[in-house]
Amino acid sequence: MDTQKRSIAKTITFRTIASLATIILVLTFTGDFALAGAIGVLDVVSKLAIYYLHERAWGKFAWGK
Repeated sequence: MDTQKRSIAKTITFRTIASLATIILVLTFTGDFALAGAIGVLDVVSKLAIYYLHERAWGKFAWGK
């Protein structure tokens, strides 16, 4: 099982890449920097927590290890 610190590091790096993609897509489709930034912030906050909980839950199962 990954350590808690490793899960946190994986969460942050994955979320950074994914949120940048979201911001770029919103900006591409709307041309609105403020909207892209606002959606990017909401994306980061909500999905960091969701991903971290998902990662820790999977760590509790031995299947596939």
